[in-house]
Amino acid sequence: MTAETELGEEVATAVLSERLNWLRAGVLGANDGIVSTAGVVFGVAGASNDRVALLVAGLAATVAGALSMAGGEYVSVSSQRDIERVNGVHADEIVSPWVAARASFASFVAGAAIPLLGVVATPAGFRLWATLLAVLVALVVTGSVSARLSGVGWARPVLRNVLVGSAAMGLTYCVGLGIGGVL
Repeated sequence: MTAETELGEEVATAVLSERLNWLRAGVLGANDGIVSTAGVVFGVAGASNDRVALLVAGLAATVAGALSMAGGEYVSVSSQRDIERVNGVHADEIVSPWVAARASFASFVAGAAIPLLGVVATPAGFRLWATLLAVLVALVVTGSVSARLSGVGWARPVLRNVLVGSAAMGLTYCVGLGIGGVL
């Protein structure tokens, strides 16, 4: 193998590593944005049908969640980067915590927009059903993307996403109903 070929393979590995780092953070961020924001707005919707309360809760969940995901990605990937540096990993192959943090932040906000728009942009009588449908479709999409990136069949990741998201929405809605019924 020539030095030129080795260099080409190293560059390809570095590009793939960075791309996978970004995609992993992006898919995780989008999925978390969808599920956690849907959970918050469904919880509030269980207690109140007030559009302003739903909007405030959804926006607060979006901002807090996006910052939390970005910070968590930055800290996690920084630790990974430190280990890579100590173990003589080539500088071009070391992952970037900033790339992961930005991808996580942006994808969380994009994912969170789905339940947030569903719950504030639809009439009160259809609000939860429209949001539920939008969230389930989004979870199917993120599960499919995850399956494609990992090279596995689509059924398990999609089912896992839909079940976890449905459980989050259902349980938080029940909490909202319980609290709303008491107050």
